[in-house]
Amino acid sequence: MANDINDDLKQRTPIDITAFDNRGFKTDEHENARPTNETVDKQKLLHFDDLLPHIGEFGNYQKLLFLLMIPFSFFLVFVYFTQIFITLVPEEHWCRVPELKHLTVAERLNLAIPIENNKHSKCLMYAINFTEAFENDTKIGNQLWPVKSCSNGWEFNHSVIPYTTIATELEWVCDDSTLPTVSQSVFFLGAICGGLLFGWIADRYGRIPSIIGSNVLAALAGIATAFSNSFWTFTVCRFIVGFAFDSCYTIMYILMLEFVGPKWRTFVANMSIALFLTFGMCTMPLIALWINNWKLLAIATSLPMLLVILVPWIIPESVRWLISKGKIETSIEILKKFERVNKKTIEPHMYQDFRDTCHHVQAKEEIFKKFSVLDLFKTRRLRKITFLLIIIYMSISLLFDGYVRNIDSMGLSPFLGFSLGAATELPASSLVTLLLDRWGRRWMGFGTMFLSGSCSIIASFCPPGVATTVAIILGRFFVNFSFNIGMQYSAEILPTVVRGQGVSFIHITGYIATIMSPIIVHLGVISPAVPLLILGFCGVCGGGLILLLPETLGEQLPQTLEDGEQFGLNQKMWHFPCIHKNDAEVHNQN
Repeated sequence: MANDINDDLKQRTPIDITAFDNRGFKTDEHENARPTNETVDKQKLLHFDDLLPHIGEFGNYQKLLFLLMIPFSFFLVFVYFTQIFITLVPEEHWCRVPELKHLTVAERLNLAIPIENNKHSKCLMYAINFTEAFENDTKIGNQLWPVKSCSNGWEFNHSVIPYTTIATELEWVCDDSTLPTVSQSVFFLGAICGGLLFGWIADRYGRIPSIIGSNVLAALAGIATAFSNSFWTFTVCRFIVGFAFDSCYTIMYILMLEFVGPKWRTFVANMSIALFLTFGMCTMPLIALWINNWKLLAIATSLPMLLVILVPWIIPESVRWLISKGKIETSIEILKKFERVNKKTIEPHMYQDFRDTCHHVQAKEEIFKKFSVLDLFKTRRLRKITFLLIIIYMSISLLFDGYVRNIDSMGLSPFLGFSLGAATELPASSLVTLLLDRWGRRWMGFGTMFLSGSCSIIASFCPPGVATTVAIILGRFFVNFSFNIGMQYSAEILPTVVRGQGVSFIHITGYIATIMSPIIVHLGVISPAVPLLILGFCGVCGGGLILLLPETLGEQLPQTLEDGEQFGLNQKMWHFPCIHKNDAEVHNQN
């Protein structure tokens, strides 16, 4: 399925591509170490990488593709995060009392709204004749008066959220306060369905049609969102927008990495995320504040995605996909275009060697078609590893999305809190490149997950203020690390013959967990500590489970199911790659 590799390189996640390219494996092991979304012999991938130094590993054309990640980064931000800013509800809201509209807000609150927990009630009002009370010069309500639910709608304090959202326009508060949560959970149901649909399109018709289709669909559904006048129409629109979540950015991300030489891939993979995606996330709140209208925001964040209709004239089709479909000559024409733009010259016989290799490996494609994700559950140890990966990835996905949404716990405005959390992507994406191949996946994954969960638990016991804000920001920083590690871990630890399908399956389970994230965050209406405790517990437990996985750093990655069953049997619990660096280097040399 096409989103197998998409899932390996998650739309928001910088992956250390060199983990699959420069470990010193033998040729066939070297290529099988890279997860792909094609059931194709990996030998051609090696030869494709061999050609890249001759046509330019990071020449003019690759730099153009790198810069084109800027609009696609914004597309992902628009698809994922616009829904947060168009469903915000001001913390302060109260029953509307038409008879008192001539009074100031303070006077209306004092007379008509009872006190609950030292605050004016959000959902109750006094059940009295306010006209008569006003005529009797009554200015402060009596706690002994009878109360009733709001019968004339609500008023909202827009000092923090200075615009009307669909949630305030349709009054999704009190008994209907779960509606924004439900609509955002449905978004991830769409992501599961869309990942399968556009994955099939990418495999059947190519990466470019999938890029265009996903972004155009997201644009149209996003524009339709602005015309929603009920919960059901809004939810259907968000479901359709969710279809594009897994493909609107990631396939372009994969195409960019495909045309970059192995020695540049880690830099390009991480920096495109650290710079462009982080910038997009940090500016999203500013865009929302500047537009200051939820309908215009929905339209403004959707229209730019229609620019993808220009993609066929700018971005080349995947060479690997073309080869898998037998379109070898077309793939060579694309490589020759890179050669011209990058002002390189390649020996003609190299194209012929490449052509011969492609024809040769096509005969071996059927090997990978004999296996399915079900094979991961047929042997005891591989089944255990697969279940661990599923639970761990669900924990990471839940923790990450929970931190993104639970911005109210920071005690800041949702706009500032969102930007501060997003800013942690830059150092996390940069540091993971420097540390992952030094400290290993297992202990670093455990440490960052444990610390992220611990920060959430600590924040739950802190009163609103600086301490809570710092704890939540640190938790977001550490979970960014965990997400990066989790993505690469599953891609490395599963056997080659089922790696693509297995990674895709694991990431779909992550989406299933993410469906629960808005619901968990909504539990903050009970107490702000509740979602923080739940997320913290998931982080600590998920981190502990990572220690039960074998380390992959410095190891030849499993190719067959038997390799997967035996992988890591000789490792000890307290093995630290950074301490046993020399041993890892010996492994690599062998």
